[in-house]
Amino acid sequence: MTLAQLLARQARAAPGRAAILEGAQVHATHGQWAARAAGFARRLHDAGLRPGDRLVLFMRNHPRYLEVMWGAWWAGLAVVPVNAKLHGSEVEWIIGNAEARWAFVTRDVAPQPLAGLERQIDIESAEADALLAPAGDGEGAPGPDVASLPPPAERGPDDLAWLFYTSGTTGRPKGVMLTHRNLMTMGLTYFVDVDPVDAGDAIVYGAPMSHGCGIYAIPHLMAGARHVVPASGGVDPAELFALGRELGPLSTFAAPTIVKRLVEHAVGHGLTPEDAARSFKTIVYGGAPMYLADIQRALAVMGPRFVQIYGQGETPMVGTALARRHLADAAHPRHLERLASVGVAQTPVEVRVADAEGRTLPPGGVGEVLVRGDTVMAGYWRNPEATAAALRDGWLWTGDIGVLDADGFLTLKDRSKDLVISGGSNIYPREVEEVLLTAPGVAEVAVVGAPDAEWGEVVVAFVVAQPGANVDAAALDTHCLAHIARFKRPKRYEFVAALPKNNYGKVLKTELRARLRGG
Repeated sequence: MTLAQLLARQARAAPGRAAILEGAQVHATHGQWAARAAGFARRLHDAGLRPGDRLVLFMRNHPRYLEVMWGAWWAGLAVVPVNAKLHGSEVEWIIGNAEARWAFVTRDVAPQPLAGLERQIDIESAEADALLAPAGDGEGAPGPDVASLPPPAERGPDDLAWLFYTSGTTGRPKGVMLTHRNLMTMGLTYFVDVDPVDAGDAIVYGAPMSHGCGIYAIPHLMAGARHVVPASGGVDPAELFALGRELGPLSTFAAPTIVKRLVEHAVGHGLTPEDAARSFKTIVYGGAPMYLADIQRALAVMGPRFVQIYGQGETPMVGTALARRHLADAAHPRHLERLASVGVAQTPVEVRVADAEGRTLPPGGVGEVLVRGDTVMAGYWRNPEATAAALRDGWLWTGDIGVLDADGFLTLKDRSKDLVISGGSNIYPREVEEVLLTAPGVAEVAVVGAPDAEWGEVVVAFVVAQPGANVDAAALDTHCLAHIARFKRPKRYEFVAALPKNNYGKVLKTELRARLRGG
């Protein structure tokens, strides 16, 4: 069973049922979606692409995102979803590393040709219209003849489906290899540990479809539910609340910063939890732990709409879950501790906390979080060293530091690496440091995360100037914007005479973080 076969199954079962919507307008039924995917797959094959080839998606949220993704899977290709916030040079590195031949883009995200591609297609062009034209007999009422569609390409459960690039400590991203088995297991897990779904439900894609929000298309397709792309293509709280009232309560995935925006909208417009229930069925939050005060306020303002998940790109959306019942159990003596946790292990995985030698720690012991199960990646693309470091004896070493209590609730304490999570996006300091060190007048730099009430963390750069150099924040900001994505650049620059170091010359980032807390 592959991901493309999920679409074929829904198209046979309910070809005329609304599947993809742009705002409140139907963009495609399940039958039309399948016909376009099958037609696209045939044209990919005619153009010389073969099962296993990689296809890049570098675009804002768009109703055709799902059509291209499932069309690629129908052809047996692997999808490479790329963060729409990335700089063009960063995307070109991914294209080269993935050896991708084609890319679909939106012009606002990729206004110029990207190097290394055989073909770059604007998703809103006539070229895309032709590639995504339906197979079979067209789109007559009530829909295409799905029985006549060519079947999806034969692929195995351990074949590559999704090649997701996540930042690495070397400053170069790593390609996480996720198989059909990984993603199918994730989809089935959603119903057990996150939320039941039926054909009357709808998921809305406000957060980027290149990340966890887009992956949640899989369980909603399994259930035959609707997929809603806001007309804005992003997060507009007023638009999302209105869509929910019009279409029925929506489900979505949101980083904590998005949850806060929804809550602020509800407060600002005097909305009650009952009003929120008319717009939202379930809001799954993750990407970073949520501050205790923030989830308490969200529950008070919007009611029991929330479920928290903890996972990584390496075990997509599956690690632990803090279920609706856990959030609602205010009578429990450790309720506040549980609210501050990321929940208990999801059904298909084992989660444990271990010391540096891999020995399991008892409840209350602080160590690295390890995960094992069928959602854990096959490895890193073309990176055996990183794979060997992350996957040991069947366990994924997450790099996160946490503690399990006696009831199995995991609380994240810190990260073994210096990862900064800002607004749900991962930012590795070394990547930013390497760019800043190429700026004129910079002698040394150290980048850390500082707590921030809105974003969770923001990037702060401590900069030592070269003797006699005149370096200012505006010039450094301009330099960063020319080389890395906007969201990775420091929000603050601290100019210092020297960086604190230990006897071996290593910068003491713990001291820098302490300075920020003290200041």
